[in-house]
Amino acid sequence: MSKAALHSIHVHPVKALRGQALREAAVEPWGLAGDRRWALIDEAGKVVTQREHPHLALAAAELLPGGGIRVSASGLDPLTVAVPDPVGTTTARWSGEKIETVPAGSEAAEWFTTYLGEDVTLVHLDDPAVRRPIDDPPYGRPGETVSLADAYPLLLTTLASLDALNSLIAQGDHPDEGPLPMNRFRPNVVVAGTAPWAEDDWKRIAIGEVVFRSAKMCGRCVVTTTDQATAERGKEPLRTLGRHRRFGNQLAFGQNVVPETTGLVRIGDPVTVLE
Repeated sequence: MSKAALHSIHVHPVKALRGQALREAAVEPWGLAGDRRWALIDEAGKVVTQREHPHLALAAAELLPGGGIRVSASGLDPLTVAVPDPVGTTTARWSGEKIETVPAGSEAAEWFTTYLGEDVTLVHLDDPAVRRPIDDPPYGRPGETVSLADAYPLLLTTLASLDALNSLIAQGDHPDEGPLPMNRFRPNVVVAGTAPWAEDDWKRIAIGEVVFRSAKMCGRCVVTTTDQATAERGKEPLRTLGRHRRFGNQLAFGQNVVPETTGLVRIGDPVTVLE
């Protein structure tokens, strides 16, 4: 592990939309600054994702100073959305959770409704420190919170594990679908210089001077079968994960991690296994 280092950093300002790569990012208790602070909800308040709408992968969101975003998609004029004033809230529903969020206004709702072809509202998580505790006992601890990510503040993956997975895909039923790029897994931090699957055994690590604990392996869903450049779906990597990376009822790739400290992480920072 002496050569392990942070290879890349990714934030996804709007849940389910294309993210952006950064050279450095601030680590907050609930995740990377600006990551998944926005989401789309349908008329029933359910959070809308690539699970139901794979072509959300083709819409992009860029972070702006102050927390606003600029969204863009083919066929639509780009739209800048400022952080809404928290004068009223609406409930977003995600996997049985109810999360209080702030609507972003009619212009943003109309833009995304036009793009998706159904009524949706863009919402913002105004205060992650209090809005959403990690609700996944026994893996979440009292006082830990998360943004609008699926369950945990950050997702960590490694290049070596992706290479190993792609080798298995090449030997499987759908070799034509590989090799897969890392964006299929939508990670926040990607680590280079490890052995394949080394992250399975990590309990605590440091990236530079910021310390994280590993909460649990990340169980993967149908989103990983979605080509993030075309929105087309295939069978991989779930077919291969099902054969080689099944743990109970989960098909695992990557680790969900929780910050124990805050600070900046930068590409090239050393990654140290503490436990």
